[in-house]
Amino acid sequence: MRCSKAAKEDVCLRNMSVELKSDLPLEIAHLLLIDVVGYSKLIVNEQIESMDELNQIVRNTESFQSAEKSDKLIRLPTGDGMALVFFRSPEEPVRCALEISKALKDSTRIQVRMGVHSGPVSQVRDVNDRVNVAGTGFNVAQRVMDCGDAGHILLSKHLAEDLAQYRHWQPYLHDLGQCEVKHGLRLHIVNLYKDGLGNAALPEKLRRGKRWKPTTSGTVRPVHAPRWPKWALIVALLLSAVALALSCIIFLHRGSQTSSQVTAEHTTTPISAKSVAVLPFENLSADQQNAFFADGVQDEILTDLAKIADLKVISRTSVMQYKTGAKHNLREIAQALGVAHVLEGSVQRTGNRVRVSAQLIDARTDMHLWAEHYDRDLADVFAIQSEIAKTIADHLQAHISPSEKASIEKAPTTDLIAHDLYLRAQALWGAVSAPVHAKENLSEAARLLDEAVGRDPHFLLAWCLLSRTHAAFYRQGYDYTQARLDLANATGQAALRLQPDSGEAHLALAIYYYYGFRDYHHAISELATAGRTLPNNAEVFQYRGLIDRRQGRWAEATRNLERALELDPRNLFILQQLALTYAPQRRYADEARTWDRLLTIVPEDPSTRMARAQVALSWRANIEPYQTTLASLISANPSVAPDVDNPFSALYERDPAVTSRALRNYPGEGVSTDGVRFPHAFWEGAVAHCQGDTARARAAFATARREVAEIVERQPDFAAALSLLGMIDAGLGRKEEALREGRRACELLPVSKDAVDGSDFAVNLALIYAWTGEKDLAIEQIDAVERSPNTLSYGFLKLHPFWDSLRGEPGFEKIVASLAPKS
Repeated sequence: MRCSKAAKEDVCLRNMSVELKSDLPLEIAHLLLIDVVGYSKLIVNEQIESMDELNQIVRNTESFQSAEKSDKLIRLPTGDGMALVFFRSPEEPVRCALEISKALKDSTRIQVRMGVHSGPVSQVRDVNDRVNVAGTGFNVAQRVMDCGDAGHILLSKHLAEDLAQYRHWQPYLHDLGQCEVKHGLRLHIVNLYKDGLGNAALPEKLRRGKRWKPTTSGTVRPVHAPRWPKWALIVALLLSAVALALSCIIFLHRGSQTSSQVTAEHTTTPISAKSVAVLPFENLSADQQNAFFADGVQDEILTDLAKIADLKVISRTSVMQYKTGAKHNLREIAQALGVAHVLEGSVQRTGNRVRVSAQLIDARTDMHLWAEHYDRDLADVFAIQSEIAKTIADHLQAHISPSEKASIEKAPTTDLIAHDLYLRAQALWGAVSAPVHAKENLSEAARLLDEAVGRDPHFLLAWCLLSRTHAAFYRQGYDYTQARLDLANATGQAALRLQPDSGEAHLALAIYYYYGFRDYHHAISELATAGRTLPNNAEVFQYRGLIDRRQGRWAEATRNLERALELDPRNLFILQQLALTYAPQRRYADEARTWDRLLTIVPEDPSTRMARAQVALSWRANIEPYQTTLASLISANPSVAPDVDNPFSALYERDPAVTSRALRNYPGEGVSTDGVRFPHAFWEGAVAHCQGDTARARAAFATARREVAEIVERQPDFAAALSLLGMIDAGLGRKEEALREGRRACELLPVSKDAVDGSDFAVNLALIYAWTGEKDLAIEQIDAVERSPNTLSYGFLKLHPFWDSLRGEPGFEKIVASLAPKS
C-alpha cells in the first residue's frame, strides 16, 4: 500500500502489464514416478492384482497420507504405474519412495522402479475433466525412471543436490554420472539406496550404453531442450543487478562521479592486506571505439582475480564509477572501496597488436609494488590478462587452488569478434540508467549477444548473459510469458552444458527461479553452487539477501546484503535495499546512516534525499525534515515534483492545498505497486475519504473500482489486485465484499510465503477493517502484523489519517505507544 518507501527490490521494476497472463501457469513440483517392471508380460488378472496391491501400498505410506491430508498431492495413473506430484518439499517423494521400497522388500510378485525429480509443471484438465499435469518436470521424471531397473530409486542430479544440503541424506546419494535418454539427450542421475532399500547395482542402461562419469564438482547436468530457433534468441537485454539502481525511489537523475566527490566512508571492517580494486583501464588507442576493448581487458583481469577465494576483489559496478579522465586520488578511492591495493593501467590497440600496461599500488603508502608492459599479438590478449591476474595474486601472497588456476588460465572465447560483440552488449547491460531508453538500447545488446553465441557456441559468458536477459525481459513485463521463461532456462542450460560447474551459469538459473516462479528453494540451491566458484561475486550475496527477506529471515537478509556491500561498496541498488531492510526492523539509525552513505555518491538525487528525510517521520513521527526537504527540492527544480511528491505522504500534512498539489503531480495513468497499478482515482478517493467528503470519495472510488475489478475478473487469484479492490470497496461501504477480498489476498500470499508483499497485504487488511468499522479486528490485525518486521512505523500509525477511526481506542493507542522511540 505504501508507495513512498515499500521495502521491495523491484519497486518500479515490476510494472509488468497485469493483462499479460501465461496460458499455462507453472509451479515447481516434486514428482515420484513408479512403474511395475515386466507389467506387459503379466496376464490381465495379474496386472489388475498387481496394481491393486501397489495402490494399497502407496496409499498406506505416511508421506502419501500427509500430503493428501494437506491437499498438496496430485495422483495420476499411468497404466503400468503411477505418478505422485508433491508440492511442499523435495524430501516428500524420496521418503515416499523409501516407504514403498520397504513395503515391497520381500515381495516376489511386484517389482517396481522409481524416478524422482523437481521441476516446473502446469495443472491442466484432461478429457474427463480431471486434474492432470504437464510440463518439463513431468517429462524429466519419466526419463529418470526409464534409466533404472527393478528396485532402483533414481533421482535427477538437480533434486539430489537439494537433498545433499541436509547431512542425513548425504551418505545415501551415489552419483552415477550421465545417462543418454531420448533424442540423444543426456540426463545426470543419482542412485539412492540405504539400509537394504533401493538397488545398489549399476542400472543396465548405463552398464551397456554410453556413460558419462560423475564430475568432480558434482554439479547437475539436467536434460537439455532441443535446439531452439535462432530468431528466438533476439531479445531486449534489460537490467542486471548492476543496473537495478533504476528503482524509482532512487537514481533517476544519477550523475557521473569525479574523484573530487569521493568521500571516505566509515567502515568497521578491517581492511585486508589481500584486497584489491581493479580500476578502469585508460584507452590509449587512436580509435575511441576501442574503449570497449580497454574495458574488456580491465574486466577480465577483475573477473580472474575475483575467482580467487583468498582475495577480496571489489565488483565491477563500484570500480566503474572511477572511469574518468581526472587525476585519481588513489588513497581516497581505496578507502571508499575498503581495499589496501589498487591496480590501474592502460590499453593501446593498433591493428593486430596490443600494448597493455599495468601497475599495482599499495594505496596505504602510495608505494608501487609492481609494474609491467606487454606488447603482444592481439590474439594473446587473454593470456596477458591471465598473467597479470596471477602476478597480482602472487604479490598479494594469495593462495590459488588448482581449480582457480585452471579457471584463470581458460580464455573466455577464441573468437575476438565474438568477444567484442559481448563487450558491447555488456556495456549496454551495465550502463542503462533511464527506463525510457532501456528497451531499445537493450534490444540492440541482445542482438549482439545472439551474434556472439552464433559465432562461438562455446562462449559461456555470452550464454549466461543471454539467460539473464530473458529473465529480466520477463520480470520487467516486456514479455511476461512462459515462452520467455523457457528461453531463460534454455540459455542457462546451454551454459551448463559447456561447463557444469560454472558459477555464472548457476547464478543465471538462480535468477530464473527467483523471478520466474518465486521458487526460493531452487534459487538458493543454485546460489550455493554459484558461490563455490564465485567467492567475490556480490550478486550471489545480494540475491541470497533478497530471498532471505522474502522468506522472513531478516537477520540473514541483512547480513547477506551487508556482505554484498563489502564487495560492491558503491553499488546504489545494494545500498538502497540495505536501507529498506533496516527500516522494517526498526533499525532507523542504520537506515539513516545508509541513506547518508548513498548520498555521498549521488548527493543531489531528489528521491534519495526524500528517503533520508522520511526516516525521522517513521522513527520519531517528526514531519519537519520531510516538509523542509520536499519544499526545498520543488523550489529549486519544480520538474522533480512527480518524483518526490505523492498523495500518500501528502496526507500526513492534513492540508487540502498540499494534497491537491500531490494529486496534480501523481501520474494520470497511475503507479504500479506490488505488481498492480494504483489508479489516480484511488488516491482521489482516499484523499476525499480522509477529508470527510463522502460524496467525492464514493465517486472517485467507483471510478477506480471499474478499472481494478476488470483485473480481478481476468485474474481472480491476483493477490495484489484483490487487496487493492478490498480497500476500494471499503471506501465505497461495500463491507462484505471488502472483507472477503482483503482476506482472500492474505490467503493467496501470506507473510509466511512472502514477508514483503504478504506484509503489505496484511497491512491493507487492517486498513479495510478500520474503514469498514471493524475496530477490534483492525487492532488485532495491526497487533499481528507488528510481531514481525513491517512498514507500520510509529510515525505512520501516530500521524496518518488512514487510522483516524481507531484513535482513542485503548488497544490501538497501546500499540502506538509501544513503538515510540525510547530515546
